[in-house]
Amino acid sequence: MKKNLGNVISGSLNDGFLIRINSEINTQEIKTGKFVSIHSNDYKFFSLITDLKLEVNNPEILLFPPSQNEKLLMEILRKKNMYATALLKPMVMVDKHNNVLPVKTIPSHFCQVFEVDDKDVALIFGDEKEHKKYFNVGHPIDMTTPVCLDLEKLVERSNGIFGKTGTGKTFLTRLVLAGTIKNEKAVNLVFDMHGEYGLQARKEGNNQAFVKGLKTLFPDKIVIFSLDPESTRRRGGMPDVEINLSYQDVNVEDILSLQMELNLHSTAIESAYLISAKYKKEWLSVLLSRGEDIKEFANEIGANIESLAALYRKLKRIERLNFFTPEKAKYSIIDQMMEYISKGKNIIVEFGNYNSSFVYLLIANIITRRIHNEYISKTERFLGSGKKEDEPQKLLITIEEAHKFLNSSAAQQTIFGTIAREMRKYYVSLLVVDQRPSGIDPEIISQIGTKIIAQLNDDKDIQAVLSGTNANNFKPILASLDSKKQVLLVGHAVAMPVVIETREYNEEFYKAMNDYIKKTSKEIIQEIF
Repeated sequence: MKKNLGNVISGSLNDGFLIRINSEINTQEIKTGKFVSIHSNDYKFFSLITDLKLEVNNPEILLFPPSQNEKLLMEILRKKNMYATALLKPMVMVDKHNNVLPVKTIPSHFCQVFEVDDKDVALIFGDEKEHKKYFNVGHPIDMTTPVCLDLEKLVERSNGIFGKTGTGKTFLTRLVLAGTIKNEKAVNLVFDMHGEYGLQARKEGNNQAFVKGLKTLFPDKIVIFSLDPESTRRRGGMPDVEINLSYQDVNVEDILSLQMELNLHSTAIESAYLISAKYKKEWLSVLLSRGEDIKEFANEIGANIESLAALYRKLKRIERLNFFTPEKAKYSIIDQMMEYISKGKNIIVEFGNYNSSFVYLLIANIITRRIHNEYISKTERFLGSGKKEDEPQKLLITIEEAHKFLNSSAAQQTIFGTIAREMRKYYVSLLVVDQRPSGIDPEIISQIGTKIIAQLNDDKDIQAVLSGTNANNFKPILASLDSKKQVLLVGHAVAMPVVIETREYNEEFYKAMNDYIKKTSKEIIQEIF
């Protein structure tokens, strides 16, 4: 039977509803972020508790508080003169036919407030046992009922996982990626800066224990592209493809997102464009080969000498990267990636010991720009033919340190800003992972469809990540989150915002993914014989 928490005594649609908590309830059992429902005649209002407060009927009582020995007096006062209230913010309402609707009316005075039960959670967030589009990511506080993301809605827009350092963003990202792979709702391209998604990774909070990577869970669905094959082998794996790039693969647009990282002045970027205008795809090869006669080179192309010299010094480090060659590569990495993507294979790009921000930004931009161009062509072909077989696979690109790709200056010029603004009209969306959402361009963060928000302390970060919502409702909730395993889900892929304790990434999770592995193994056997 549902526990009756109290009754509505006042409130408004904008500010939320105040309930008086029943005197029998231990107020310490009720926490901000708790998922509850208000029962009225025609609707149930599913709500989050956003604030708690102690009240008294007569303030004079507080002038002479009873001592600890006066237990009887304390009990009488607690039942008659002292009480607690909770502020509830309704997120959705459900009619008598179980239709989930936006909140457009209010409950009446003295409507009862109850804890939600398993059926309520399944009604609002879906049931993964009933439909393949749902994926369990955790459960509400003080409950064990699964809360599911709607994966079909998730991949319709770009999404974000945010939280300060140490809150388990990588763990959350693996969880979401596993869901999209298991349920085959999108193909993933993951730029794995620290080798935490492919093979195995350290368990959160325990450097001695390890958890399985996505390649281990889905061996036939994951392809590892490696910039540092030796590093991949040392960690017990074999790269499916070794990445080799040529200087011709680098466009000036790929350098734009490196402007802040390399501390390049805008005139240095202008110099790059001047070289590109004359030498086309050979611009980087020419720049690196003409470094010794920079003055003559600057006069030749009409560039500022100091700016051109700065550009040369900053980009010269590319010569030290073993996966870059001056000559054109024998085979196209992008063509290989597109071939795997068209077959539904998920790609993890491992950086190994090349884990500097410079390399990460450069490689992610080069690959993403080329793949996005391919997707534009494929989408236009599909729109022209209208044939189902021409429709591109949905692609979800995961990037870490997202504020370096999507800050206000880079977002207007780089491919990641373009993808975030396109709202997936070319079948490509982003999963951005970041600890500094305030560093992301406000226009971009407003386009993020679903946000998974772990603990944040900085006011600027909280304000940024809550843009597009009523921030005052969620600030107290974010402030009360535990530093591990608790997140606020809000956005397109959930029917209403909710605080959850995240699903464990453990043996039980592996077994749930194992159902998929067994199924695909049978399919492989059938194909062979």
